[in-house]
Amino acid sequence: MRARGLTAVLLILATLTGCAQSVDPIERLGRKAAAQGREPAPAPYRRWGLAAPLAPAPAHPARVLPGSPQTALPPVLDHVPTTDKVVFLTYDDGAERDPRFVDMVRELRLPVSMFLTDSVVGPGYAHFARLQSVGASIQNHTLDHPVLRGLPYAGQRAEICGQQDKLRARFGLRPRLFRPPYGAYDTTTRRAAADCGIEALVLWRAAMGPTGLTRAHGPHRLHPGDIIAVAPDETTGPVLRERTTRLLRQVQDQGLTVGRLEDYL
Repeated sequence: MRARGLTAVLLILATLTGCAQSVDPIERLGRKAAAQGREPAPAPYRRWGLAAPLAPAPAHPARVLPGSPQTALPPVLDHVPTTDKVVFLTYDDGAERDPRFVDMVRELRLPVSMFLTDSVVGPGYAHFARLQSVGASIQNHTLDHPVLRGLPYAGQRAEICGQQDKLRARFGLRPRLFRPPYGAYDTTTRRAAADCGIEALVLWRAAMGPTGLTRAHGPHRLHPGDIIAVAPDETTGPVLRERTTRLLRQVQDQGLTVGRLEDYL
């Protein structure tokens, strides 16, 4: 009796196992066919023309903002004095508002600093709010983009403080960094900037234009700490995201990566 019972149990188990085996290959084939029917999405860095992902920047960089204790004026920098293998990407004015550039910054987690001019941005502040939401930093580039050097204090202060107020109203912050248009400034510029809450004037040591990378001093090779100005789109050159890709390739080829300027200043 016990033998017959054991045989019955074994038959039931064999039947169940056989059913499971008869279904499982079909399920596996279905999953395989479904997988073969879908192309895997390319890695973000490949979508933006890079052969490898950007190396991470140091997680806790040391701040290296030099001061001017004798004059209480903000320093003027075209590079950051650091041995970290990073460079810094900066963009001026706000003329180009390509939504795909927002995607690029988000997908690459690209730390960029946008120096905005109110009269250039015009009705396009929403674009830069989107950039800010994906990690871009918003900084000051005056209201109307004049040559500040030689202007009286009141005029320079109005340009700088006026844009501070605009950016605070738009983004809820008052920038700490300021780029004088055309890189032209004088002591009055620094005094007016300090009175508007600016902590540093940011110039650039290298520039990425329509024909490629140029460097202010020495050969066209990047060095740790270089601040790079990426020129806006021009009708005769590649769009901003293409210039950025070309620049990132050079940054990687030279064993560097991109750091967040505001983490160092």
